[in-house]
Amino acid sequence: MRYIDLPEHGGPEVMQLAEGEKPQPAAGEVLIKVAAAGVNRPDVVQRMGLYPPPPGASAVLGLEVAGEIVALGDKVQRWKPGDRVCALANGGGYAEFVAVPATQCLPVPEGLSMLEAAALPETFFTVWSNVFDRAELKAGEILLVHGGSSGIGTAAIQLGKNFGARVFATAGSAEKCAACEKLGAERAINYKSEDFVEVVREATGGHGADVILDMVGGGYVDRNIQLAARDGRIVNIAFLQGARVQVNMLPVMLKRLTLTGSTLRPRTAEEKAAIASALERKVWPLIEEGRIRPQIAATFPLRQAGDAHRLMESSGHIGKIVLTPGG
Repeated sequence: MRYIDLPEHGGPEVMQLAEGEKPQPAAGEVLIKVAAAGVNRPDVVQRMGLYPPPPGASAVLGLEVAGEIVALGDKVQRWKPGDRVCALANGGGYAEFVAVPATQCLPVPEGLSMLEAAALPETFFTVWSNVFDRAELKAGEILLVHGGSSGIGTAAIQLGKNFGARVFATAGSAEKCAACEKLGAERAINYKSEDFVEVVREATGGHGADVILDMVGGGYVDRNIQLAARDGRIVNIAFLQGARVQVNMLPVMLKRLTLTGSTLRPRTAEEKAAIASALERKVWPLIEEGRIRPQIAATFPLRQAGDAHRLMESSGHIGKIVLTPGG
């Protein structure tokens, strides 16, 4: 099979198209012929040498795919060859074939293309586990999504809106803000020209945000604490502006705030299976009804994975970037 090799860490140029043996599915795994693979920020960080794969995972980049099951490992019961699935991979997605735990597969939602389905797993697993499991967002609450035009952001806006929250988002241009509002944000704030703390406070009558999903970190940490409502929950899933910050804990105490965060890839197979089950029960019906739709910014053939990473690092996209191994 063809796959993207990473002979060394560095910039997008270090990724090379290579040929190797197809993986064999272990017990509890399925082998997927990849039709499309999502590109995510953790792929970029791994390429740079800052996010090593967990023990036992493929060293090949790629955490989400869509395609057709072509082989089963022992003890796989639900799936059969020919099934169309999208899957959260532990690695190996930038390839023509990938072995994935069967419990991390979900059926391709009715009405979605393989390209769209490949944009679901990493993004929706991340948003669900952080916004709904950890932060316990409820209908009627205020959700602020930083990076609203990213793959994570576009998913979080749609999920928050469909589950009854008032959603606000930050983004870096008028075009990106308009896209966030089209997806369901009540107000999108251009962080280059507006203060999101002031805007959300004014829009909510001084209440602030009950849940904040942040992938920026750095200077946003203190501002999130300022904006958070009493009993608010702030969830960090990345730190694009840095993870080391100085925090005034007094407002955290006075407002009874929860500061939390998580990473998805190192979580156990059982934890990932539980998230998959929740998504299939609660979110997949909304996708099939057309109320939620993954936003595709660009597609690249596998051999142009470097260009896909360059676009990711430029932050010039709205939605997801997807690779097509057959291209």
